[in-house]
Amino acid sequence: KPCPLCDEAKEVLEPYKRRFILQEVDITLPENSDWNDKYKYDIPVFHLNGKFLMKHRVDIKKFEDQLMKLELQK
Repeated sequence: KPCPLCDEAKEVLEPYKRRFILQEVDITLPENSDWNDKYKYDIPVFHLNGKFLMKHRVDIKKFEDQLMKLELQK
């Protein structure tokens, strides 16, 4: 904290929150040390359905494409 890029990402993703569940992970907590080791210099990091999607800023086209693919699989 603070994390301006995290705040920006949450704003960009806000219109989509009815289509997916946003789970925030605080990588500074001891129980998240694996995430911290992996991503401490690359936050925010985005996974979709358990798979790495992007980091630093939301690529909205990539996000929309992947979200739509998941929705079509249902």
